[in-house]
Amino acid sequence: MTILDGKKTSNEIKEEIAEHVKSIISKGKKVPHLAAVLVGSDGASMTYVNAKVKACQQIGFKSTLIELPEYTSEAELLEKIHELNTNNDIDGFIVQLPLPKQIDEQKVLLAIDPDKDVDGFHPTNVGKMTLDLPTFLPATPFGIIELLERYQIETSGKNVVVMGRSHIVGRPISILMSQKRQAGDATVTVVHSRSKNLIEITKKADIIVAAIGISEFLTGDMVKEDVVIIDVGITRVPDATKKKGYRLAGDVHFESVSQKASYMTPVPGGVGPMTIAMLLKNTLLARKRHL
Repeated sequence: MTILDGKKTSNEIKEEIAEHVKSIISKGKKVPHLAAVLVGSDGASMTYVNAKVKACQQIGFKSTLIELPEYTSEAELLEKIHELNTNNDIDGFIVQLPLPKQIDEQKVLLAIDPDKDVDGFHPTNVGKMTLDLPTFLPATPFGIIELLERYQIETSGKNVVVMGRSHIVGRPISILMSQKRQAGDATVTVVHSRSKNLIEITKKADIIVAAIGISEFLTGDMVKEDVVIIDVGITRVPDATKKKGYRLAGDVHFESVSQKASYMTPVPGGVGPMTIAMLLKNTLLARKRHL
């Protein structure tokens, strides 16, 4: 079995972007500027945002972190988004999800200027993605596509099963993999909590993208030999043997599935680093658009 090393691949992408940044600087032009808005103090969100800021520093991007308290009102956040939309110095920005209960996430996503929506969540960008038009692709699906391409995994005509139908991963990756592209031209089936005969479906899959948020749900008896596994999930599982008291697990039971898989992403170190790399790639694209 070959490990699809997202950490190594993301570092290669960051090096490529850093070269672009050097070229921009040599021409006396403004470097890309990414802003991140964090509302509240959710531990996982803080970790993700800090990793994004650190990645910006590594490749020479300018970054701005805007931290707002948990009690921030929807109106206050929308005002901050308006400021970012109209700030010509900022090329792209993200609002870290989830948001506190008093804020309507859909309202926030709709308020972001589609030309600065480097997360690729705005309906304008989702619509363009669906129609196969140039746009910002959602970072996690974009990262999966990039990983498949760089490892030259054949997808044309293959049976792909996407586990999960979220707007952030499941739905967009199902669309992307059915399109005419290098990591595409696949026959895609989306399964979810209401799907019947799940094992029958997963056992026929050549490629499985697991994005359901249930730790170690997909087991070895649910897959066929030589399957390609993309594990998007990441959950803290209590583990008294670990110093932190927990271990990180994906949606796939690594030990049993790895006995059959031909390629597989690890957790951590698989899809996660790719998501950040593609966010940076989208920010570079935003900078080019604003030239």
